[in-house]
Amino acid sequence: MRRYDAAVIGGGVAGSSMAAALAGMGWSTVLIDQDTCPRHKVCGEFLSPESLDSLSALGLLPLLQPLQPSAMRTVRLTAANEWILDIPLPGTALGISRFALDHVLQQAAQERGAELISGTAVISIGRNGEGHRLELRGRSVRQIVEARAVIGAWGRRPRSGLAPAASVLHRSYVGVKAHYSGMERGDRVELYLFPGGYLGIAPIEGNRHNVAALMTREAFHHAGKSVQNAIKWASARNPALQRRLAGGMPLAETQAAVYPVAISRKPTAWGQVPLIGDAAVMIPPLCGDGMAVALRTVVLCSRWVDEFLRGSLGLEDWKQQYTRALRQECMPLLRWGRWLQRMLDSRVTSPLLFRLGNRLPGLAGRMVERTRLTCANPRKR
Repeated sequence: MRRYDAAVIGGGVAGSSMAAALAGMGWSTVLIDQDTCPRHKVCGEFLSPESLDSLSALGLLPLLQPLQPSAMRTVRLTAANEWILDIPLPGTALGISRFALDHVLQQAAQERGAELISGTAVISIGRNGEGHRLELRGRSVRQIVEARAVIGAWGRRPRSGLAPAASVLHRSYVGVKAHYSGMERGDRVELYLFPGGYLGIAPIEGNRHNVAALMTREAFHHAGKSVQNAIKWASARNPALQRRLAGGMPLAETQAAVYPVAISRKPTAWGQVPLIGDAAVMIPPLCGDGMAVALRTVVLCSRWVDEFLRGSLGLEDWKQQYTRALRQECMPLLRWGRWLQRMLDSRVTSPLLFRLGNRLPGLAGRMVERTRLTCANPRKR
């Protein structure tokens, strides 16, 4: 049986960043991932200026440049009727595939001293004196791990018996993604609206584009229940999107889908253990900044993990402070994001938003700012 100061469950962006942060502070850390890395995941693959600020705070930003990310400075919103709204970003964003990003973050955690256990699921968490006892199950092996602190970073799908029922909206979505080659490069992230969802296109490394869509389950069923059919179905309902994808070639090995994608009503900061990343909060899709929120939870929570392990902060105080901070930072974003989602989904209010946005560019920028984290101070890059 191995004993650690901290165990992080989940090896995505949030979990790997947390493991790297704690190992960098000198704590013996284990990162437990039930999958193997790298692999393709459904994601916008868009690192906003706010995301980059959090990575900088965690000392992980220098890892990105060798990946040769693509730079983006503008968001272009295109309605099904081909109305266009361009909104400048508050700084430079980067496009990096999750295949590359997750891998480099897991490597960073290991290089800082964290142990990685992959292809292994945590099937139970129990209290053991002042710490926790974790039961792990791999392909053919069971093992026990003990840790003084445990952090849940298992993503949008809570592990059975490990997480509380999340506070989510009744409507859920299907997410699909594929990488495309052969498309004309740009310096913006593109969002295309269509009845039943939206599709985003972002340039990433390797002269490729990430094409990711979020649609209702009904739309996915009408599309034919496959990644490529879903993208074709969406493009048939937005002529500008159809033209944009016409010269591209989808790469079959990069395709991925996920269901359900349920949007949070409010953050869930704590279950049996503190939660970070998508396990804590899922933002409305048109906020377009899920990785920024995930990384911000790591910045917030890692400080209190450190204080707890040092003995300067009690468990209950940690829980209260983290819960309060997460709600203060995420609740305004969730409220404005849901409002913007409803407005853009409506045939009545969507044209009005596009007209106002083009006539009053400053107003459009301020509306978008309301759906983004205000905790970070984006720097021009």
